[in-house]
Parts: sequence; structure tokens; C-alpha cells
Amino acid sequence: MSDLLEVVAQPRSDTGKGASRRLRRTGLVPGIVYGANAEPMMISVRHNELERQLDHEVFYSSLLDLKLGDQTTKVVLKDLQRHPAKPFLLHVDFLRVSSDEKLRLTIPIHFLNEQSCPGVKLGGKVSHSVTEIEVSCLPADLPEYLAVDMAEMNQGDIIHVSELKLPPKVELTHSLDPETPVVMIYAPQAESTGEEGADDAEGGGETATN
Repeated sequence: MSDLLEVVAQPRSDTGKGASRRLRRTGLVPGIVYGANAEPMMISVRHNELERQLDHEVFYSSLLDLKLGDQTTKVVLKDLQRHPAKPFLLHVDFLRVSSDEKLRLTIPIHFLNEQSCPGVKLGGKVSHSVTEIEVSCLPADLPEYLAVDMAEMNQGDIIHVSELKLPPKVELTHSLDPETPVVMIYAPQAESTGEEGADDAEGGGETATN
């Protein structure tokens, strides 16, 4: 896990589109690190290594160790730009964190006991309306994910944003209405039988002959 949360970067001085293109041709991704009342710093990271880390959900919602030479800074991933048509990373932004300043970060939602809840066991279908959510907290209190326990859910039940159970010292931002559905279980619609369809067709034929 530790290697997933460590970003090895190099400082860069060249800026502009031309410099960024040259970096990408050498297998590097241009980026920037900013925040915590310090000057922004232009950096680059290895494309292959960053791409490997991005395959893991935890990388998006955890404190990361950004290593620049012999210095290590705590950061979070703030923004990522991908090529619209090719599997290339174009730019990455990291935000420095301060231990005494709250940060806002989007974390994933994990749905627990989904397949074993009464509503699903009886044939209900699950609809996930929200799969990630923005929270505010101090860096030390940042959770990797928010757990939603579905163990008692039946068909027709809905869990709204206002009903989410948050870890201590973690708050939701106002990015979503409190009454927004997060997850619900609905009963599958009954399908029409072939016999009913035949009755309908027969009735229609009689009407046509009158």
C-alpha cells in the first residue's frame, strides 16, 4: 500500500505547451503542486508510475507523500487531465495539505451487505444514484471511503444523503441536496404473460369484425 501513496516527482522550469509536449514525449506528465500558503511548484512525474497508481481507488482519496529530492510533502490529488481520445495523462495537480486546515475532497462510497440484504434476496434491484461524495475534514481525519450499510434494506427503501453516517470529525459539503437519493431497492416489474398478449390480440380481432 505504501508504494501506491508515494509520488516521486522532479521539479521543472520549462513551462508552456511546447515544454509540456516535450515532457510527454519522454514519458513524463507535467504537473503542479500548490496550497498551504506556499508558492506553487512546477513538477513532472513518470507517466507509467502515475498510471499504475491511478488504477487503485485509494489513490484518489488518501493523503499522498510527494517526494521531491530529499523532501517529502503531504498532498492530495486535486485534478487530473486525460487525453480525450488516447490513453494518455496530460496534466496532474496536487494540493499541499496543512495539519490544521480543513480540506475538501471527494471520496468513494462503499455499499456494504448489498447482496445479502432482504430486498435483494427477494429479487429486488439496486439503483446506485450516488457513488462518491465530497467531504470536509482535517487531513488526519480523512476517510478512504464512506461506508453505507444496506443490511436492513427492503424493496422500496431509499437511503438519502441526509441519512449517511459520517465518521467523527467529518462533514459533508453542500455539493448535494440532503434529500438526494444515494441508493434504493426497487421491485422488478412484472412481465406480461403470453396468454395476456393472446387475449389482447383476440379482443382486437373481434372489434375489427364488428
